[in-house]
Amino acid sequence: MQGRIIKLISNKWTVLSDGKNYECSCIGKFRYEKKSPVVGDVVIFDKEENVIKEILPRKNELIRPPVANVDQAVILVSCKEPNFSSNLLDKMLVVIEYNNIKPIICFTKYDLLEDTSEIDEIIEYYKNIGYKVYINNDLLNIKKIFNGKLSVLTGQTGVGKSSLLNKLSEDLNLATGEISKALGRGRHTTRHVELLNIEGGLVADTPGFSSLDFIGMDKNDIKDNFIEFYKYQDNCKYKDCIHVKEDGCYIKKMVLNGTIRNTRYENYKKFIESVEEKKR
Repeated sequence: MQGRIIKLISNKWTVLSDGKNYECSCIGKFRYEKKSPVVGDVVIFDKEENVIKEILPRKNELIRPPVANVDQAVILVSCKEPNFSSNLLDKMLVVIEYNNIKPIICFTKYDLLEDTSEIDEIIEYYKNIGYKVYINNDLLNIKKIFNGKLSVLTGQTGVGKSSLLNKLSEDLNLATGEISKALGRGRHTTRHVELLNIEGGLVADTPGFSSLDFIGMDKNDIKDNFIEFYKYQDNCKYKDCIHVKEDGCYIKKMVLNGTIRNTRYENYKKFIESVEEKKR
């Protein structure tokens, strides 16, 4: 039979097929082939033996969180507790774009801000360069994005993923955690990846994380996934301009006149330096 993996806990894969859940193990050949089924995989399994026999080809795969065949990624970024990090948001956007997944940004804990002007300016910038951006109290519109999609809900630990899911579907009762005052980040409340049936789609509530890496990416991959560069990079002096040290770089001009947000560009340079350092 064919089904989709919706949960993985302690080497037990839950497969959804024809409206029923089957708790399965895997055949030994996966170990020799160095393969491992992940949540979101479409698989062939034996319902009598409860064994996964084959993993069908994936259209994409995220390493962290480990989810396959994703349609869109809803990136939750906190306005406060933990404080907003442009570096983490931009890093997640680059990784998600690189994996051919549509990113959607959702700002959480907006109501905790005494002055929203800075965050409002940031939200407007990301909207203007082409991203869909929501504030987490806009539940009516947020609900509409999940229908018919396999979505990943992801973000820094403590950003409020489980809290948002509880608001979207009251019967979930997912555990939520407090923010550590000493560390400025939340405690892990989600211990495994699981696809939840929400608003006509499947949503992956994933373990939070505080950092991620540009696995398999080089400096051109970083450049190609800063979407506001597309509009201007053909005006650069050199066709292979990386927009860092080259003269005649039009992207740098756009940063200087404020068309491209300076924090985005500074993050871009850090990402380029990071992948170059790993290469060395």
